[in-house]
Amino acid sequence: MRTMNKNLLRSVLIISYMIIIAIIIGGISSLFGYLNTGADRASILHTEIQKIDQYIPEVIWAPLQNEGRPMDEQTLKRIENNYLDAWYVKQVAYKTNTTNGIEDYYTENARKNLYNTIAYNTKEGVTTEATTLAHHPTLEFFSEDGQLAVITDTNVVEYKRIYKDNILVLETTEVATYTIALLLEDGFWRIRHMIKDSHEPYIETANFGETTEVSFKGINYYPQATPWDMFGVGFDPEILAKDFKIIKDAGLESIRIFVPYSDFGKAHVAIGKLEKLEQTLDIALQYDLKVMVTLFDFYGDYSVLDWTLNRRHAETIITTLKDHAALYAWDIKNEPNLDFESRGKQQVTAWLQMMTSFVKKTDPKHPLTIGWSNAESAAILKDQVDFVSFHFYEDINILEETYTSLKKQIPEKPIVLSEFGMSSYRGIWNPFGNSEKDQAAYHKEMQGIITKNKIPSMSWTLYDFVEIPKEVIGRLPWQKNNQKQFGFIDQKGDEKAAFKYISNE
Repeated sequence: MRTMNKNLLRSVLIISYMIIIAIIIGGISSLFGYLNTGADRASILHTEIQKIDQYIPEVIWAPLQNEGRPMDEQTLKRIENNYLDAWYVKQVAYKTNTTNGIEDYYTENARKNLYNTIAYNTKEGVTTEATTLAHHPTLEFFSEDGQLAVITDTNVVEYKRIYKDNILVLETTEVATYTIALLLEDGFWRIRHMIKDSHEPYIETANFGETTEVSFKGINYYPQATPWDMFGVGFDPEILAKDFKIIKDAGLESIRIFVPYSDFGKAHVAIGKLEKLEQTLDIALQYDLKVMVTLFDFYGDYSVLDWTLNRRHAETIITTLKDHAALYAWDIKNEPNLDFESRGKQQVTAWLQMMTSFVKKTDPKHPLTIGWSNAESAAILKDQVDFVSFHFYEDINILEETYTSLKKQIPEKPIVLSEFGMSSYRGIWNPFGNSEKDQAAYHKEMQGIITKNKIPSMSWTLYDFVEIPKEVIGRLPWQKNNQKQFGFIDQKGDEKAAFKYISNE
């Protein structure tokens, strides 16, 4: 018995020792990994900034007719890259009131003004968030020794927010002209002088809501096996064709789909993903379904320094699809008002205002909207959309009043109910939830209200799902299980009672 106790004690000590060693090794590995990760964008230095596309505004050079030495394309591109990097470093410096990277992109003489400004802002509690969205440089002079370049940058579109003690005191967008002298030092083009010659307020004009008519009835769509990952490895055109036929045969005429920002490659949209998106519209066209494409899904930063990346992402997708016969409309962002608390309402709405104007400028033909999560937010930026859309998961008894109130508030724009639905989950995590019979009764009543008030609408959603990514609704089982059962078709592929009321035909 004593020997057994000794062996047991010895085993416990050995196991404890192994656990301690594993913890120590894991800690060291984590520390090593942390020390070797890339620098934060706010403190990134010269060599690292070359490896990351973090600032890519529109740049359109004037034809080369400069004085001095002829310019080659390779050198011009290096000048452009270093020039834009200098803008980025300055904007980070003014946002953080630090000097990281300034020595890499500005000569000693040019640094003095920047350092003085940063010192003053630090003392006064002033910070600035800014970005430029467009540059139109002209090379004026390139020295014979290849060490000096002078450019004039016209129509520089610059957005700026100035804070005093973390309180916004100024928000402005202006168009300016700069004269810049750059010197070649240590293999990099550094700014020697940068003079703002002129500036004036800038408004990006776009025509919203002039001829928009909305008369569709549709559904929000994900394939059953790959919800929130529609364009991943599980992408299957045959599944889409089968589902689109079901949707069309049910009397619906449109679908709303979602493009995840990071999954599609952010600023550099993945060609494979883009091809799958285009193929989805091809299949929709075969079944005479119109498509509302919702951009920037799972994006929630809205940082001013992200704006040029966001615009490049949107531009790639929009220019690819804008002439597609199946495209009906653009939804700029799904439920952005849910980010008001975490990101700030002003920051989110500023981003939306910028993006709606940019999308409309890129594709003036198709209408656009913003998919607000409720009717209370639907009037925000109503003049920046072609039609207003809102989601409704509240008491069905107040829908008619809610819609009527919105029509009075926004009489000049069509209003779309772009999401509504009811889960049929009733189980251990919600024993008092709704049944499939309750779900059917809900959709029957909803279709009555929709028909009576002629509300363009899109329900949520075709299928019950087997799995819900934790990023969508979190890990809590009562949330995940409830989200799984909003469909008109169950997990086995059988029509639920609500399918009878999938449309108002």
